[in-house]
Amino acid sequence: MDFSYPHNDTSVPERPSRTGNINRLKVSPLVSSVRQSAFSRSIPVSSDETLQFLCVQAAAIGAENILEIGTAVGASGIALLEVCPQAKLVTIEKNCQFAAEARANFAEAGLEYRVTLLEGDAAEILGQVEGRFDFIFLDGPKVQYVKWLPRLKGLLRRGGLLAADDVLLYGWVNGEVEAPKKRTMLVRHVREYLDAVIGDDELLTYVADIGDGIALSVKK
Repeated sequence: MDFSYPHNDTSVPERPSRTGNINRLKVSPLVSSVRQSAFSRSIPVSSDETLQFLCVQAAAIGAENILEIGTAVGASGIALLEVCPQAKLVTIEKNCQFAAEARANFAEAGLEYRVTLLEGDAAEILGQVEGRFDFIFLDGPKVQYVKWLPRLKGLLRRGGLLAADDVLLYGWVNGEVEAPKKRTMLVRHVREYLDAVIGDDELLTYVADIGDGIALSVKK
């Protein structure tokens, strides 16, 4: 996860969900506990409906190799591995404290043997990642999304899914809400990412109004 935009800024109006009361998150007690602990400390983790959506998508394609950019404390990684019992996870986290906590949570879940946690800046680490992935969850710094797209496409197998989180940014990106001046550059970079994936002939993309927006792209 990244802190490059104000997940917990109470001055920003929360966008109401039309399906939040229907799309209930179904995860293990451990994942629920990890998420509640993160929420209580203002550590940004995916919303309930966002994580449920991701789990459904990963399970639907029977993902066996998952890449996650933005481990945070490991909640989403554990949830994805629980619904994809044959999968292995490569996950990247820059914050050393988050990474240490995530390692402990993966171990408590008994999943450490299925996880490769790479600690450091994804901008540097992505170039070292090898293999092909069925499912990629992009939840790092939003300003980097468009810069990382070529590398992520190269790591994604044909028929694989790339899910980029938080692409609506409180309605700033689609113009529903006027963006604060200090967030103008952030909004521009996210729009550039959306333009890139929507206009890419190798990708088929749908932007879903789930959580704070998910761009789901399948590699053709």
